Amino acid sequence: MSVSLERSGALAVLRFDDGKANVLSHSVIDDLNMHLDSLEKDGSVGATVLIGRQGRFCAGFDLATMTSSADAMRSLVTAGGRLTARLLLHPTPVVGVCTGHALAAGALLLLACDERLAASGDWKIGLNEVSIGMALPTWAVELARYRLRPSEFDRRVILGQVANPTEAIHAGFVDVVEDSASLEAVAMERAKELAKLHRGSVALTKRRSRLAIAESMTRGIDAEMSTMSQASK
Repeated sequence: MSVSLERSGALAVLRFDDGKANVLSHSVIDDLNMHLDSLEKDGSVGATVLIGRQGRFCAGFDLATMTSSADAMRSLVTAGGRLTARLLLHPTPVVGVCTGHALAAGALLLLACDERLAASGDWKIGLNEVSIGMALPTWAVELARYRLRPSEFDRRVILGQVANPTEAIHAGFVDVVEDSASLEAVAMERAKELAKLHRGSVALTKRRSRLAIAESMTRGIDAEMSTMSQASK
């Protein structure tokens, strides 16, 4: 299993590590959905941490699937869109811990988290889909429009310019950059503080704030996917 679930008091820690580039595949999406099912039912969880492996938060959708056939690509992008919209509405505060590169779907996972901390270093963070011959689906555009700084939107979405961690703060991909050696400890302390918030109030406020965005992300997703082209090989 590429995603493991650990518990530490009121914290739930989801560790994403496939031993390689940390790509978002159907099996990873299934793992994440399974754990989110469990956490949504467990009222003792006060905050959730999503953390990648050293040097890799997530390299995006599994390229082997994306280039195998149009149907395979459409199925994976649809599943990723539904997962991302779900994460945006998760009832606990979600802390994304960007341990390295976060590209394409990896950057979108970050944007769905409530607070995002990134490791300092020569990492690439951003939406580079256009560089591989793929137009961003509407759900990704809507999420980026919600989270990115308006003045950065065109260059980061339409032009696909990636950022280093410091630039990613200005763009809106992350909130804080920490030394890689202390990143996880800082993230856990922040999550402990967020876990003190009233879970029901957080959950309801999230829905009131973001339900329209989540619905606009997934509305018509099946129809759009039916016409979406494959990524270039």
